[in-house]
Amino acid sequence: MKDTMNHPSSAIDYLYVDNLSWLRQLIYRRMGCNELAADLAQDTFLRLLRKPQEFDSQEGIRAWLSRVAQGLCVDHWRHQEVERTWLETLAAQPEDHALSAEQQAILVETIYELDSMLSRLPEKIMQTFLLSQLHGKTYREISSEMGISERTVKNYMAKAMSLCLRVQLELETSQ
Repeated sequence: MKDTMNHPSSAIDYLYVDNLSWLRQLIYRRMGCNELAADLAQDTFLRLLRKPQEFDSQEGIRAWLSRVAQGLCVDHWRHQEVERTWLETLAAQPEDHALSAEQQAILVETIYELDSMLSRLPEKIMQTFLLSQLHGKTYREISSEMGISERTVKNYMAKAMSLCLRVQLELETSQ
């Protein structure tokens, strides 16, 4: 398999033809929708095109495809949850606070981007970031609540902010 990876288009063609049906079936069993399975399978192969991998065996290929597809399924479920929560929040708002369809779309996209960014953070760093940015707590309050030093809170926040900047750069360069 390694030799075929030296010629990406032929390797990708081979991987795609040989594994697409299997991957779509795997995703369908998890998601229960043919159209969604097709979309997520395509997204899985797009990841492979963006970041080529070397594989030693068919099992290695399928393990990688399965792992990436599982991540995409989780992302899809998380987006559904964000959207459901957003719609419930919208329904609870008084009419005079209603957002236009365009404002709603922008806000939902921003929420998806934030969720994607936060899901990349280790749990304690994400918790620190949310306590600071969402709940407005001071570093001292976070330190006390989480049972860590203020210095650790500062380090966690620096890591979270660094990731925010990297994600922002990724988004800007992909557009």
